Amino acid sequence: MVRTPSTMLPLGTPAPDFSLVNVDGTTVSRDDFAGAPGLLVVFMCNHCPFVIHLADALSAFAAEYQPKGLAIVGISSNDVGGYPADSPEQMVAEAEARGYVFPYLYDETQQVAKAYRAACTPDFFLYDADQRLVYRGQFDSTRPDSGQQPTGADLRAACDAVLAGQPAPEKQLPSIGCNIKWRPGNEPDYFG
Repeated sequence: MVRTPSTMLPLGTPAPDFSLVNVDGTTVSRDDFAGAPGLLVVFMCNHCPFVIHLADALSAFAAEYQPKGLAIVGISSNDVGGYPADSPEQMVAEAEARGYVFPYLYDETQQVAKAYRAACTPDFFLYDADQRLVYRGQFDSTRPDSGQQPTGADLRAACDAVLAGQPAPEKQLPSIGCNIKWRPGNEPDYFG
């Protein structure tokens, strides 16, 4: 497995806009979450071992935190030509199988991933009530080959702080995962 770290976008960065199709066929936009005390944007996919490792824990996390007011959205930006397991049809099946209670959106042009400077799956971006970035980093320290079950400890600490109106923890470690599968010729310039 190639391990790609998140770009660690500067804190305070505003959440870029998006308007993408959800697995249920509706269109979901960033502005749909205006007024939420926090917004978590997760770049993810179906086939990545790093996402598979924590998918059930992420589903449980969302079921716990959405009732607390945290808005959560998953976005898949992978090239489905090269990775058909990440197609919108397969995203529907994955969302149903995992019991995702959050929108799972398809970023066909990959422009949303570029706007967020997303690098890997999973890549977590937590925004406060003003939709300013307060946390970007790992779900927790477990990895597919760690022999440990994911708990979401790092992300939970950040979300708990945001929901309580407190600053997110200062120590933030990058998420590690598979690189986003960019379409040939569509690779972003922020890795160079």
